[in-house]
Amino acid sequence: MPFIVVSGLSGSGKSTVLRTLEDAGFFTTDNLPPELWGAMHDLADARGLKRVAISTDARTRDFLGALESSYLRLSRRREDLRVLFLEATADVLLKRYNLTRREHPLGDTLMVDFARERELLAPLRSIADTVIDTTDLSAKELSERVLSLYRLERDFHLRLVSFGFKHSPPRDVDLVLDVRTLPNPFYDLALRPRTGLEKDVADYVFQNDDAQNFYAELRGFVRTAAERAKASGRHGYTVGIGCTGGQHRAVAVTDRLAGDLKDLNVEVADHRDMKLEAD
Repeated sequence: MPFIVVSGLSGSGKSTVLRTLEDAGFFTTDNLPPELWGAMHDLADARGLKRVAISTDARTRDFLGALESSYLRLSRRREDLRVLFLEATADVLLKRYNLTRREHPLGDTLMVDFARERELLAPLRSIADTVIDTTDLSAKELSERVLSLYRLERDFHLRLVSFGFKHSPPRDVDLVLDVRTLPNPFYDLALRPRTGLEKDVADYVFQNDDAQNFYAELRGFVRTAAERAKASGRHGYTVGIGCTGGQHRAVAVTDRLAGDLKDLNVEVADHRDMKLEAD
């Protein structure tokens, strides 16, 4: 996995690239002077970090004199050292700055700053393995370009939470589903003190064709919602599954979904109310 140096003009998308790499499992550091590249490499190596990305740009202008020597030293130790440089036209950079209202790091008039910055960062651009012009790219398109460039996959997790409506739905989920129409083990005295993780209880919940059909439709809906979230660029999606008390039906459905949707990197984040009381 490459050690990546990200650089480029202010407003060209460096923050988007760093967020993309961080979401893909990289340890990222912004605004690192070249003289510290080697130290960062050694520190990451000592911690067993395999994916590292750092950013160096005009904000480190007082330290760019050490660029060439720092690059040569690190490239001898890391054959997979990669430098990515981002740029865009001055007109587009100006529009982006007008939207964010941030001050340019060089602190003059913007059009003058853009020209000075290109000259200042020319040595970094000259050693770049890849130069991406982001003029016509959206943030999402740039993110996808970076993932493709380094053959990365964005980590995606589907998280499931079971709960009881009588204890209120969780507020930190993307989707809430109601399974209170399924057969309720609460009315079987032998099953009442048990949980939906147990086979007898789950069999009761899914005891007939109507329950099986309801579950199949729910499973399909969860898959569709999660896949659309993933396609939009998100790296996580959380679904809350609720019954009355959160001990039987919601737990059984959540447990079954976790098994049926493994390809979405599913995890059961919590059976929130399972131990509170029967439903």
